[in-house]
Amino acid sequence: MPPVFSHGDLRLYLLRLLDESPRHGYDLMQALSDRTGGTYTPSAGTIYPRLSKLEEEGLVTKTVDGRKTVYAITDAGRAEVAARADDLEGIEAGLSDSVRLIADEVRGSMREAMRSLKADLAAAAQADKAASRGRAPSAPAPERDESRVSSRAQVQRADALVSTFRATVRADLRSHVAHGGALPASAVDELERALEAAGRALTVAIKG
Repeated sequence: MPPVFSHGDLRLYLLRLLDESPRHGYDLMQALSDRTGGTYTPSAGTIYPRLSKLEEEGLVTKTVDGRKTVYAITDAGRAEVAARADDLEGIEAGLSDSVRLIADEVRGSMREAMRSLKADLAAAAQADKAASRGRAPSAPAPERDESRVSSRAQVQRADALVSTFRATVRADLRSHVAHGGALPASAVDELERALEAAGRALTVAIKG
């Protein structure tokens, strides 16, 4: 599955959420899930170490309230959020792209599952018709059927690889530019050449 946040971006986004209001850990996890349409729900092992680091840096404070620990942003944290407004804008844009790609991947998997189901139902209907005529349907060669199943699985794997690659590159580029980095045309030219080479290699591998 495509990554939702690039390296270091989740830390800043947590500050953004705490800038809106104090929250405890579960609230932060739920807020991230809500803002990604349920496509990304971080674990406690992802959230709490980052909160501890933010506390060490003096950007957040924590207060124990019964069984809950509530985190609140400090003035220093608000200053960082304000200073990195452009970075946050890039993160928001990358977040939207990543969520859209994840949704596309899920829809693609569902469509493939529906196609497989329709094929199975059609085969079952053919078998019923043949049985009603008093003869068994011609069965496909086992090895051919296994090859078809394997090929479908590899297509799904290839789709997932392409989606992950696209999401990762897109998020990294947006984050790089949002953080003030330059993106020369030569770098994109190199990416284009690499993709063309990969496409040619795949064509050769398919045709044998």
